[in-house]
Amino acid sequence: MKRNLIALLVATSSAAMAQENRMEHVIVSVPVHKKTAETNLPVTVLSGDELRRVAATSIGETLSNKPGITNSSFGPGVGRPVIRGQQGARSITLQNGTSSADVSSLSPDHAVAVEPLLADSIEVLRGPSTLLYGGGAIGGVVNVIDNRIPVNPEEGVSGALEYRYDDAPGLDSVVGRIDGGTGNFAFHLSGSTRDFDDLDIPGKAIDEQALEAGEGLLGIEHGEGEEEEALENTDGYIANTDGDADVWTAGASYHFGERGFLGFSVSSFETEYGIPPGAHGHEEDHEEEHDDDHDDEEHEEHDENIRIDLDMDRYDGALHLHGLLPGFVDIARVNVTYTDYEHVELEGAEVGTRFERETWESRVELVHTGEHNGVVGLQTRFDEFEATGEEAYVPKTDSTELGLFWVEDLDYNRWHIELGARVDWAERDPDARTADKEDFTLYSASASAGYQFSDAWSASLALSRAARAPATEELFSNVDNSGETLVTHAATGVIEIGNTDLDEETSLNADFSVNWQGEQSWAEFTLFYNQFEDYIFLLNSGQFEDETPVYLYEQDDAVFYGAEFESHFHLTKLGSGAVWLGVFGDIISGEFDDAGDVPRMPPRRIGSELSWSDEVLNAYVRVVNAGDQDDSGNFETETDGYTRWDAGIDYRFSFYDDTELFAFVKWKNISDEEIRLSTSFLRNYAPQAGESIEAGIRFSF
Repeated sequence: MKRNLIALLVATSSAAMAQENRMEHVIVSVPVHKKTAETNLPVTVLSGDELRRVAATSIGETLSNKPGITNSSFGPGVGRPVIRGQQGARSITLQNGTSSADVSSLSPDHAVAVEPLLADSIEVLRGPSTLLYGGGAIGGVVNVIDNRIPVNPEEGVSGALEYRYDDAPGLDSVVGRIDGGTGNFAFHLSGSTRDFDDLDIPGKAIDEQALEAGEGLLGIEHGEGEEEEALENTDGYIANTDGDADVWTAGASYHFGERGFLGFSVSSFETEYGIPPGAHGHEEDHEEEHDDDHDDEEHEEHDENIRIDLDMDRYDGALHLHGLLPGFVDIARVNVTYTDYEHVELEGAEVGTRFERETWESRVELVHTGEHNGVVGLQTRFDEFEATGEEAYVPKTDSTELGLFWVEDLDYNRWHIELGARVDWAERDPDARTADKEDFTLYSASASAGYQFSDAWSASLALSRAARAPATEELFSNVDNSGETLVTHAATGVIEIGNTDLDEETSLNADFSVNWQGEQSWAEFTLFYNQFEDYIFLLNSGQFEDETPVYLYEQDDAVFYGAEFESHFHLTKLGSGAVWLGVFGDIISGEFDDAGDVPRMPPRRIGSELSWSDEVLNAYVRVVNAGDQDDSGNFETETDGYTRWDAGIDYRFSFYDDTELFAFVKWKNISDEEIRLSTSFLRNYAPQAGESIEAGIRFSF
């Protein structure tokens, strides 16, 4: 256990151990904890060596290579997960089972306030399993799990210290962790600090051809002289994308033998980062000299550069009791979280907009185990949100949410049945002149059946109905404004207008999976179909207010469907190790009934990874091919496909029983491919990093 906790700080891995971790990982995001192979629900897990290989500074980038999951970046400071084409309010991020409680769903330039580099595991729930955390998570749930409240007693002390450097963003990162305890007492300390410069890219930051094509879509033509007022197109880097982040966590728990534990933790997440020019509609020309090596770089700050300064304090409490009422309530869990979130959007030295959110959230789960397993739970959330400043386009709003849920597991010979239901009550109460309180009652349900044909083959079908209440910004954006008083959303450079007549959004989802599990190899294939009624989205109206595009929150029925494939094959033994081959891919389509293609959808992807590993050395090469995204949506620009190559090597050296030195090197985007993500609002202004070397060393004890 000690080694497993420490090893999660690493960024590279052994493919052989990843196979073992996949089989043995116990999913803690479902109340009746079970191994990955024991559930029908669509669950993606990153843990152990696999998590070490892909861990990055944002949750979106960390998960971006898993089938069905992509990244929606807003420069190197922001990376949010997109699950089967769903992002924003439909894909929620949790920290140990309760909400991250940031404002990342409000705007694409807002960072998710979790630290992937400190995670023990990351679990992604899709389809029916999302009802455990609310029907609002129609797209999916990302649960980042760490040991901030130690769930098991500890004896002695273990720890790790890691340093890594990545030359594309000029990233310097230090991560540290200590776990320990004695008798019934256990404690946890962890932290990370990093800073990064403007991101190096291949070619120019702004895709001028794509922007010209977009202007054609909107029917805009530049007059003479307008081109001189455009943004300066930086070459080889993206301006104003530097930043830093500091995260620390402290926690402790007291264990009642086998009867459970009581624990508490406190954490702080602070980050400050720049928004790429072009993301907002009010910047002026930006010119500066740039040293490719980022050494002793001098920035000439422009008054209109937009930067975000984010600060969140989080407090968690947990009480787990075992054997409470045997046969009726075998396990009782109570989790309570309080978060105090604030970030300011800086325009030069001036504060443009201030966002504040104060949240209380609790979960109570009563679990019974035995011939059948099940859970009854209650989830509550009280949220106070306020934005102030010239560009505050959403009024102060208090939200209250209450959810009751039930899940049951039934086993009959080769059949495994899972049933669930949930009801939610949601209230949105704005401090607005022209809008009243909105109330919603939401019903969700799920059912799944899995059949084990043999020791190697199984198949499952999962069906669910989920309902989501409109989010605050969807209801109340610019609700008290009109005409010249309409406020532009600085992150996207458009005017967003809410709709107080929005109804609840519902989806009918079906997942069909086939799984093969060999002695050392595995493969899984999934088809999914998601039919939405009253899907809420931002419609580009094609209209302008003082030359600023106007977007309206509207509803339309929509259909999403696609396929995902992932596999891992043991090819042969070679020398002291073994050769492994992974093949993976996904494809998804999203269409409205009346409004055309859904915008910012992921492209078709297919990839492969070849690796060799033994007990101390691991090496791999990976390739991913993404297709063109031609179905870009009304008034949206298309995105070219790309082929990306990556390679890496790592080496372990143990010089005492529990002491290890680990070194790793990753060569990323080897061909220096220009990559623009179709899921990003900034695809025409901020491509992904070019060729880079990431290297690090970790000492653990």
